[in-house]
Amino acid sequence: MRAIVLVGGEGTRLRPLTYTTPKPLLPIANVAFLERQLAWLGRHGVDEVVLSLGYLPDAFAAHFPQDRFGDVRLRYAVEDEPLGTAGGIRHAADEAGIDERFVVCNGDVLTELDLSALVRFHAERGAEATIHLARVSDPSAFGVVPTRDDGEVKAFVEKPPPGRVPTDWINAGTYVLEPTVLERIPPRLTVSIEHETFPRLLDQPGRLYAYQSDAYWIDIGTPEKYLQAHADVLAGGLGTGALPADAVERMPGVWVQGDISVADNARIEPPVLVGAGSTIAAGARVTQSVLGAGCTVEDGAQVLRSVLLDRARLAPAAAAVDAVIGSQAMLEADAVVSDHTIVAEAAIVSAGSKV
Repeated sequence: MRAIVLVGGEGTRLRPLTYTTPKPLLPIANVAFLERQLAWLGRHGVDEVVLSLGYLPDAFAAHFPQDRFGDVRLRYAVEDEPLGTAGGIRHAADEAGIDERFVVCNGDVLTELDLSALVRFHAERGAEATIHLARVSDPSAFGVVPTRDDGEVKAFVEKPPPGRVPTDWINAGTYVLEPTVLERIPPRLTVSIEHETFPRLLDQPGRLYAYQSDAYWIDIGTPEKYLQAHADVLAGGLGTGALPADAVERMPGVWVQGDISVADNARIEPPVLVGAGSTIAAGARVTQSVLGAGCTVEDGAQVLRSVLLDRARLAPAAAAVDAVIGSQAMLEADAVVSDHTIVAEAAIVSAGSKV
């Protein structure tokens, strides 16, 4: 089976990280997010993925120089101008010559959905399109999708006000589509599958279905959710295979990749993942956090519920609290970064400042 992954967005809510790295290539617990998504697709029988590209397209080919990831072949479809979700799907399908049932997923959704079960559900219903639905605690921030008992979609309700929410099941960004759906999308035009293509399918009974699943699901597109995804991986929310393949559990809840240096009186409070070549100095504290490769946490510095990307550095008594520190960035002595702040790649936070 083939799949299209929509990875063309600019990832504006994760700026400044996404000024230089497309959101799908940002790491989640030291593994590029897109690698996690491709591995998930491969586990469910997808053998070719078409990446629908727009923003920083060359970064993807550079990341996958063999045009494959494991057993999954990769193809690229670059949009000269943004075409929206449906327009991007049509463009990618045309470029790849897709003419049979296929899967589509957004390039910012981390999930343990049983994709094989979704495909079976779609086939059993004889659907033209099937949407994965996830349940959320506050659906008023999303478009919700009420269904009949057999899963047929009744309506789309965009961001209903609190207290008037017809269901807590939302469009979770993974679809199974028949090639006939492509005929409903005009070529080379900007079209939304959520707001245009799917609602039009409601005019024909039996065409559009939805599959409800309580499997793990998160959209990584905000600083809060990006940090939460790391925490969930560390806590085992995505299963035992979610940590990097080379991670070794040095002590309960503390995983390391390769050689690291940890002072005897440093405090490491699990769950923690530490990348190869990192140094944690005397009196430093690392709690419920992820350190990329080559990071340095100097004397008395603290990393609490945070993510340090490769070669980030905290000077003595600096602190990262609920923060993301970009690669090669530095927090000078006594600097504090907190409250879901993102520090840009190679940036310097001056001594004693609070961000």
